[in-house]
Amino acid sequence: MDETTRNDIRRLLKVFGVQADEALMAHLDKHPELPTLRVRITLEDLTDYGAGALADPLTFQVEGEVRR
Repeated sequence: MDETTRNDIRRLLKVFGVQADEALMAHLDKHPELPTLRVRITLEDLTDYGAGALADPLTFQVEGEVRR
């Protein structure tokens, strides 16, 4: 994997992390009654492979809790 690929991945993850943090904090602020928020984070390949669709498309999930 070359440096360009690694930098693109890190850029996407950084943007996602900042935006996800903001969205989670806003949601928790709107719902102060929630003691815990259970979330699932999903990564999914959206590439159009045309007729040659992959047999094993990229998918990755993490689940966890955000406590107050």
